[in-house]
Amino acid sequence: MQPEVRARFETRRPLDLASTLAPIGQGAWLRLAPGEAWRASHTPEGIAALHLVHSTAGVDVEAWGPGAAWAVREAPALCGEEDDDKGFVPAHPFVADVAKRNPGLRLPKTRAVFEALVPAVVAQKVPGHQAHASYRALVESLGEAAPGPVHLTAPPAPAVLARTPYWTFHRFGIERRRAEVIIGAARRAARLEETVGMNMAAAYERLEAFPGIGPWTAAKVASVALGDPDAVPVGDYNLPHTVAYALEGRVRSTDERMLELLAPYRGHRGRVIRLIGVAGVSAPRFGPRMPLRDIAAN
Repeated sequence: MQPEVRARFETRRPLDLASTLAPIGQGAWLRLAPGEAWRASHTPEGIAALHLVHSTAGVDVEAWGPGAAWAVREAPALCGEEDDDKGFVPAHPFVADVAKRNPGLRLPKTRAVFEALVPAVVAQKVPGHQAHASYRALVESLGEAAPGPVHLTAPPAPAVLARTPYWTFHRFGIERRRAEVIIGAARRAARLEETVGMNMAAAYERLEAFPGIGPWTAAKVASVALGDPDAVPVGDYNLPHTVAYALEGRVRSTDERMLELLAPYRGHRGRVIRLIGVAGVSAPRFGPRMPLRDIAAN
């Protein structure tokens, strides 16, 4: 099937396409391979399937669907072309080493705020593997088949989730509270998307004004949809331990100590967190892990 829109852009600096797009999460909506990506999403102009191929010549972009032109136009931002690392000085030896070994790691900017918010809400207070399984099931059940030659499913549009009763989410392992946060956000999705045109402080204020959206969720959304290099998801179950273990060898820590350790990187704290994640560092775990949630009575 011939693409409806095709383009190419040259990259300003090294690009690791898979690592850059990985925070979007892989599934029926995003398939990654070395130097190649397929993505389905809803754009302001309609659904689109996007194909990216990175080579020494740049990034070749193809797209299908009503939103094809928008997806192609925004492809450079998606691939981190707008990610500005000016002022980032990786002084810590560990951070410097990881940055040196991953020159192509960038921070993406999807400009799809609601699509970033739903998996973030699904991930509230549950283990990561459980959150991914729930979101994958939600997309596969309520998402929309994307156009193009590859089978992709775009995440559910706001209009779909706005009319979905909360009990439908139970079969995805999502209890009533998180379901109602998603439904409420879906009914005001236009207000969420307005954050794309705001400065970062105003964007966070708007995000956190939504019921059920706190600093942790807002940071998760801003890091992917808005490309915030300073996003720090305060309140994460494991992140303070991971940051402390990477930067000072301590296996247990707190949000307060994590912020102290990241303070020298203000403006790029989210970048440091991403580098730690790419390095595969995690603090040793002791005692019970975060329990699985039984949503049957919720």
